[in-house]
Amino acid sequence: MFLEAERGYDLIGDIHGCAHTLERLLATLGYRVQGGVWRHPQRKAIFLGDLVDRGPRIREALHLVRDMVVAGEALCLMGNHELNALAWSTPAPPGSGRHFVREHTPRHARLIQETLQQFEAYPSEWREFLDWFYELPLFLDAGRFRVVHACWDAELIESLRGQFPDGCIDEHFLQAAAVPGSFANTALDRLLRGTDMRLPHGLTLTSDDGFTRAFFRTKFWEENPQTYGDIVFQPDALPELAAQTPLSELQKTELLKYAADQPLLFVGHYWRSGKPAPIRPNLACLDYSAVMYGKLVAYRLDQETRLDANKFVWVEVARPENPQ
Repeated sequence: MFLEAERGYDLIGDIHGCAHTLERLLATLGYRVQGGVWRHPQRKAIFLGDLVDRGPRIREALHLVRDMVVAGEALCLMGNHELNALAWSTPAPPGSGRHFVREHTPRHARLIQETLQQFEAYPSEWREFLDWFYELPLFLDAGRFRVVHACWDAELIESLRGQFPDGCIDEHFLQAAAVPGSFANTALDRLLRGTDMRLPHGLTLTSDDGFTRAFFRTKFWEENPQTYGDIVFQPDALPELAAQTPLSELQKTELLKYAADQPLLFVGHYWRSGKPAPIRPNLACLDYSAVMYGKLVAYRLDQETRLDANKFVWVEVARPENPQ
Protein backbone atom coordinates (compact mmCIF):
# COMPACT_ATOMS: atom_id res chain seq x y z
CA MET A 1 0.00 0.00 0.00
CA PHE A 2 1.77 3.12 -1.26
CA LEU A 3 1.92 6.20 0.99
CA GLU A 4 3.28 9.54 -0.15
CA ALA A 5 5.59 10.89 2.53
CA GLU A 6 4.81 14.54 1.85
CA ARG A 7 1.04 14.16 1.78
CA GLY A 8 -1.25 14.85 4.72
CA TYR A 9 -3.60 12.13 5.94
CA ASP A 10 -6.96 12.40 7.63
CA LEU A 11 -7.59 9.31 9.74
CA ILE A 12 -11.29 8.68 10.36
CA GLY A 13 -12.89 6.48 13.00
CA ASP A 14 -15.77 3.98 12.93
CA ILE A 15 -18.66 5.10 10.69
CA HIS A 16 -21.23 2.29 11.18
CA GLY A 17 -23.56 3.48 8.43
CA CYS A 18 -23.65 7.18 9.40
CA ALA A 19 -23.17 8.28 5.78
CA HIS A 20 -24.61 11.79 6.11
CA THR A 21 -22.45 12.41 9.17
CA LEU A 22 -19.42 11.25 7.19
CA GLU A 23 -20.27 13.73 4.44
CA ARG A 24 -20.42 16.52 7.01
CA LEU A 25 -17.05 15.51 8.44
CA LEU A 26 -15.43 15.33 5.01
CA ALA A 27 -16.81 18.78 4.16
CA THR A 28 -15.47 20.12 7.46
CA LEU A 29 -12.06 18.69 6.54
CA GLY A 30 -12.12 20.49 3.18
CA TYR A 31 -13.07 17.58 0.92
CA ARG A 32 -15.44 18.30 -1.98
CA VAL A 33 -17.33 16.09 -4.43
CA GLN A 34 -15.68 16.12 -7.85
CA GLY A 35 -16.65 13.61 -10.53
CA GLY A 36 -18.90 11.87 -8.03
CA VAL A 37 -16.08 11.28 -5.50
CA TRP A 38 -15.09 13.13 -2.35
CA ARG A 39 -11.60 14.58 -2.92
CA HIS A 40 -9.08 16.88 -1.27
CA PRO A 41 -6.39 18.71 -3.28
CA GLN A 42 -3.57 17.91 -0.85
CA ARG A 43 -4.78 15.21 1.53
CA LYS A 44 -5.96 11.60 1.59
CA ALA A 45 -8.37 9.90 3.99
CA ILE A 46 -7.59 6.71 5.90
CA PHE A 47 -10.66 4.90 7.26
CA LEU A 48 -10.10 2.69 10.30
CA GLY A 49 -12.84 0.15 9.47
CA ASP A 50 -16.32 -0.65 10.78
CA LEU A 51 -18.21 0.97 7.93
CA VAL A 52 -21.14 -1.45 8.30
CA ASP A 53 -23.79 -2.51 10.87
CA ARG A 54 -26.04 -0.59 13.24
CA GLY A 55 -26.46 2.70 11.34
CA PRO A 56 -29.16 4.08 9.03
CA ARG A 57 -27.21 4.41 5.75
CA ILE A 58 -24.79 1.51 5.54
CA ARG A 59 -25.11 1.05 1.80
CA GLU A 60 -24.46 4.75 1.15
CA ALA A 61 -21.44 4.75 3.47
CA LEU A 62 -19.93 1.75 1.70
CA HIS A 63 -20.39 3.33 -1.74
CA LEU A 64 -18.87 6.62 -0.58
CA VAL A 65 -15.79 5.02 0.97
CA ARG A 66 -15.21 2.46 -1.78
CA ASP A 67 -15.51 5.16 -4.47
CA MET A 68 -12.84 7.19 -2.66
CA VAL A 69 -10.55 4.16 -2.35
CA VAL A 70 -10.97 3.18 -6.01
CA ALA A 71 -10.25 6.78 -7.08
CA GLY A 72 -7.06 6.86 -4.98
CA GLU A 73 -8.48 9.45 -2.58
CA ALA A 74 -8.58 7.16 0.46
CA LEU A 75 -7.32 3.98 2.08
CA CYS A 76 -9.53 1.77 4.20
CA LEU A 77 -8.67 -0.91 6.75
CA MET A 78 -10.79 -3.89 7.75
CA GLY A 79 -12.76 -3.59 10.96
CA ASN A 80 -14.23 -6.41 12.99
CA HIS A 81 -17.67 -5.72 11.50
CA GLU A 82 -16.39 -6.20 7.93
CA LEU A 83 -14.73 -9.39 9.17
CA ASN A 84 -18.01 -10.44 10.80
CA ALA A 85 -19.88 -9.92 7.53
CA LEU A 86 -17.39 -12.09 5.63
CA ALA A 87 -17.46 -14.75 8.33
CA TRP A 88 -21.30 -14.75 8.45
CA SER A 89 -21.39 -15.33 4.68
CA THR A 90 -18.62 -17.97 4.44
CA PRO A 91 -19.17 -21.71 5.04
CA ALA A 92 -16.96 -23.16 7.74
CA PRO A 93 -14.40 -25.79 6.68
CA PRO A 94 -15.32 -29.47 7.09
CA GLY A 95 -14.55 -30.84 10.53
CA SER A 96 -14.71 -27.47 12.28
CA GLY A 97 -18.03 -28.26 13.93
CA ARG A 98 -19.61 -25.11 12.50
CA HIS A 99 -21.88 -24.35 9.57
CA PHE A 100 -20.41 -20.88 8.98
CA VAL A 101 -17.18 -19.24 10.08
CA ARG A 102 -19.41 -16.94 12.15
CA GLU A 103 -22.38 -19.00 13.27
CA HIS A 104 -25.87 -17.63 12.70
CA THR A 105 -26.74 -17.26 16.37
CA PRO A 106 -29.44 -14.79 17.53
CA ARG A 107 -26.75 -12.45 18.89
CA HIS A 108 -24.76 -12.47 15.65
CA ALA A 109 -27.96 -12.06 13.62
CA ARG A 110 -28.90 -9.01 15.66
CA LEU A 111 -25.53 -7.36 15.02
CA ILE A 112 -25.70 -7.75 11.24
CA GLN A 113 -29.44 -7.33 10.71
CA GLU A 114 -29.40 -3.65 9.63
CA THR A 115 -26.72 -4.36 7.03
CA LEU A 116 -28.56 -7.33 5.55
CA GLN A 117 -31.87 -5.47 5.55
CA GLN A 118 -30.43 -2.44 3.78
CA PHE A 119 -28.96 -4.67 1.07
CA GLU A 120 -32.02 -6.91 0.75
CA ALA A 121 -33.00 -5.30 -2.56
CA TYR A 122 -29.36 -5.20 -3.76
CA PRO A 123 -27.99 -8.76 -3.43
CA SER A 124 -25.44 -8.42 -6.23
CA GLU A 125 -24.12 -5.20 -4.71
CA TRP A 126 -23.72 -6.92 -1.35
CA ARG A 127 -21.76 -9.73 -2.95
CA GLU A 128 -19.47 -7.15 -4.59
CA PHE A 129 -18.88 -5.45 -1.25
CA LEU A 130 -18.08 -8.76 0.42
CA ASP A 131 -15.48 -9.36 -2.29
CA TRP A 132 -14.14 -5.85 -1.70
CA PHE A 133 -13.72 -6.49 2.01
CA TYR A 134 -10.92 -8.92 1.11
CA GLU A 135 -9.06 -5.92 -0.35
CA LEU A 136 -9.06 -4.13 3.02
CA PRO A 137 -5.77 -4.69 4.87
CA LEU A 138 -5.71 -5.69 8.52
CA PHE A 139 -2.98 -3.17 9.33
CA LEU A 140 -1.01 -0.32 7.82
CA ASP A 141 2.60 0.41 8.75
CA ALA A 142 3.84 3.64 7.20
CA GLY A 143 7.03 3.72 9.27
CA ARG A 144 6.35 6.99 11.08
CA PHE A 145 2.77 5.97 11.87
CA ARG A 146 0.70 2.81 12.10
CA VAL A 147 -3.00 2.04 11.78
CA VAL A 148 -5.01 -0.98 12.90
CA HIS A 149 -8.66 -1.31 13.84
CA ALA A 150 -8.20 -2.44 17.46
CA CYS A 151 -4.75 -3.57 18.58
CA TRP A 152 -1.16 -3.52 17.30
CA ASP A 153 0.52 -6.81 18.12
CA ALA A 154 3.96 -6.65 16.50
CA GLU A 155 4.64 -10.38 16.71
CA LEU A 156 1.35 -11.38 15.10
CA ILE A 157 1.68 -8.70 12.43
CA GLU A 158 5.19 -9.87 11.54
CA SER A 159 3.88 -13.41 11.09
CA LEU A 160 0.98 -12.15 8.99
CA ARG A 161 3.35 -10.21 6.72
CA GLY A 162 5.01 -13.51 5.84
CA GLN A 163 1.74 -14.83 4.42
CA PHE A 164 0.13 -11.57 3.30
CA PRO A 165 2.69 -8.81 2.59
CA ASP A 166 -0.09 -6.32 1.81
CA GLY A 167 -2.04 -7.23 4.95
CA CYS A 168 -5.06 -8.50 2.98
CA ILE A 169 -6.31 -11.97 3.92
CA ASP A 170 -8.02 -14.50 1.66
CA GLU A 171 -10.98 -16.86 2.09
CA HIS A 172 -8.75 -19.77 3.10
CA PHE A 173 -7.34 -17.75 6.00
CA LEU A 174 -10.84 -16.65 7.00
CA GLN A 175 -12.03 -20.26 7.05
CA ALA A 176 -9.02 -21.26 9.13
CA ALA A 177 -10.22 -18.72 11.73
CA ALA A 178 -13.25 -20.94 12.40
CA VAL A 179 -10.96 -23.11 14.53
CA PRO A 180 -10.55 -21.61 18.04
CA GLY A 181 -6.91 -21.24 19.01
CA SER A 182 -5.65 -21.34 15.42
CA PHE A 183 -3.20 -18.68 14.26
CA ALA A 184 -5.86 -17.20 11.97
CA ASN A 185 -8.40 -17.05 14.79
CA THR A 186 -5.91 -15.49 17.19
CA ALA A 187 -4.57 -12.93 14.72
CA LEU A 188 -7.97 -11.72 13.52
CA ASP A 189 -9.36 -11.55 17.03
CA ARG A 190 -6.36 -9.65 18.41
CA LEU A 191 -5.97 -7.10 15.60
CA LEU A 192 -9.66 -6.42 14.99
CA ARG A 193 -11.16 -6.88 18.47
CA GLY A 194 -8.27 -6.15 20.81
CA THR A 195 -7.04 -7.79 23.98
CA ASP A 196 -9.33 -9.02 26.72
CA MET A 197 -9.25 -10.73 30.10
CA ARG A 198 -11.70 -12.85 32.04
CA LEU A 199 -13.38 -11.07 34.94
CA PRO A 200 -12.20 -12.35 38.34
CA HIS A 201 -14.28 -14.21 40.92
CA GLY A 202 -16.63 -15.64 38.28
CA LEU A 203 -18.18 -12.20 37.75
CA THR A 204 -20.03 -11.20 34.57
CA LEU A 205 -20.88 -7.85 33.04
CA THR A 206 -24.09 -6.91 31.21
CA SER A 207 -23.52 -3.96 28.90
CA ASP A 208 -25.98 -1.31 27.75
CA ASP A 209 -26.68 -3.32 24.59
CA GLY A 210 -27.99 -6.21 26.69
CA PHE A 211 -25.14 -8.66 26.13
CA THR A 212 -23.70 -10.45 29.17
CA ARG A 213 -19.97 -11.13 29.06
CA ALA A 214 -17.43 -12.84 31.27
CA PHE A 215 -14.55 -10.96 29.58
CA PHE A 216 -13.66 -7.27 29.36
CA ARG A 217 -11.53 -5.31 26.89
CA THR A 218 -8.11 -4.33 28.13
CA LYS A 219 -5.51 -1.67 27.44
CA PHE A 220 -2.48 -2.85 25.47
CA TRP A 221 -0.13 -0.05 26.46
CA GLU A 222 -0.29 0.38 30.25
CA GLU A 223 3.26 0.45 31.62
CA ASN A 224 2.76 -0.54 35.26
CA PRO A 225 -0.78 -1.72 35.99
CA GLN A 226 -1.57 -3.09 39.43
CA THR A 227 -5.32 -3.89 39.37
CA TYR A 228 -7.98 -5.00 36.90
CA GLY A 229 -9.31 -1.44 37.01
CA ASP A 230 -5.98 -0.12 35.69
CA ILE A 231 -6.32 -2.01 32.41
CA VAL A 232 -10.04 -1.79 31.53
CA PHE A 233 -10.67 -0.07 28.16
CA GLN A 234 -14.35 -0.14 27.27
CA PRO A 235 -17.44 2.00 27.91
CA ASP A 236 -18.80 -0.29 30.66
CA ALA A 237 -17.11 0.06 34.03
CA LEU A 238 -16.07 -3.07 35.88
CA PRO A 239 -17.91 -4.12 39.03
CA GLU A 240 -16.12 -2.51 41.99
CA LEU A 241 -14.98 -5.87 43.32
CA ALA A 242 -13.35 -6.67 39.98
CA ALA A 243 -11.80 -3.22 39.52
CA GLN A 244 -10.02 -3.39 42.88
CA THR A 245 -8.72 -6.95 42.41
CA PRO A 246 -4.90 -7.02 42.08
CA LEU A 247 -3.37 -8.46 38.93
CA SER A 248 -1.09 -11.44 39.42
CA GLU A 249 2.55 -11.16 38.39
CA LEU A 250 1.84 -13.64 35.58
CA GLN A 251 -1.03 -11.51 34.30
CA LYS A 252 1.18 -8.42 34.31
CA THR A 253 3.86 -10.28 32.35
CA GLU A 254 1.37 -11.55 29.77
CA LEU A 255 -0.17 -8.14 29.05
CA LEU A 256 0.64 -6.73 25.64
CA LYS A 257 2.45 -3.39 25.81
CA TYR A 258 2.74 -0.83 23.00
CA ALA A 259 5.72 1.18 24.20
CA ALA A 260 5.79 4.97 24.44
CA ASP A 261 8.78 5.16 22.06
CA GLN A 262 6.98 3.33 19.23
CA PRO A 263 5.62 5.16 16.14
CA LEU A 264 2.27 6.94 16.25
CA LEU A 265 -0.58 4.44 16.38
CA PHE A 266 -4.22 5.04 15.43
CA VAL A 267 -7.03 2.66 16.36
CA GLY A 268 -10.84 2.71 16.30
CA HIS A 269 -13.20 0.16 17.84
CA TYR A 270 -13.48 1.18 21.49
CA TRP A 271 -16.63 3.36 21.77
CA ARG A 272 -15.03 6.34 23.49
CA SER A 273 -16.91 9.43 24.66
CA GLY A 274 -16.15 12.99 25.66
CA LYS A 275 -13.75 15.38 23.95
CA PRO A 276 -11.40 13.62 21.50
CA ALA A 277 -7.81 13.69 22.71
CA PRO A 278 -4.67 11.52 22.59
CA ILE A 279 -4.54 8.56 24.99
CA ARG A 280 -0.80 9.12 25.18
CA PRO A 281 1.63 11.08 22.94
CA ASN A 282 1.90 8.20 20.41
CA LEU A 283 -1.58 6.63 20.63
CA ALA A 284 -5.06 7.79 19.61
CA CYS A 285 -8.43 6.07 19.43
CA LEU A 286 -10.72 7.67 16.85
CA ASP A 287 -13.93 5.78 17.64
CA TYR A 288 -16.20 8.15 19.56
CA SER A 289 -19.46 6.22 19.26
CA ALA A 290 -20.83 8.01 16.19
CA VAL A 291 -23.69 5.58 15.68
CA MET A 292 -24.75 6.06 19.32
CA TYR A 293 -25.10 9.84 18.79
CA GLY A 294 -21.55 10.55 19.81
CA LYS A 295 -18.96 12.06 17.46
CA LEU A 296 -17.45 11.05 14.14
CA VAL A 297 -13.78 11.89 14.63
CA ALA A 298 -10.76 12.47 12.41
CA TYR A 299 -7.14 13.21 13.15
CA ARG A 300 -5.28 15.47 10.68
CA LEU A 301 -1.83 13.94 10.43
CA ASP A 302 1.04 15.79 8.83
CA GLN A 303 4.72 15.25 9.67
CA GLU A 304 4.49 15.27 13.46
CA THR A 305 5.95 12.42 15.49
CA ARG A 306 3.87 13.15 18.60
CA LEU A 307 0.14 13.67 18.63
CA ASP A 308 -1.29 17.17 18.84
CA ALA A 309 -4.60 17.53 20.69
CA ASN A 310 -5.51 20.46 18.44
CA LYS A 311 -5.52 18.27 15.32
CA PHE A 312 -8.59 16.22 16.22
CA VAL A 313 -11.59 17.26 14.12
CA TRP A 314 -15.12 16.01 14.70
CA VAL A 315 -18.79 16.46 14.00
CA GLU A 316 -21.58 15.66 16.41
CA VAL A 317 -24.02 12.98 15.23
CA ALA A 318 -27.56 14.26 14.91
CA ARG A 319 -30.40 12.74 16.93
CA PRO A 320 -33.30 11.05 15.08
CA GLU A 321 -35.35 14.26 15.02
CA ASN A 322 -32.55 15.72 12.87
CA PRO A 323 -31.93 12.77 10.50
CA GLN A 324 -28.39 11.68 9.74
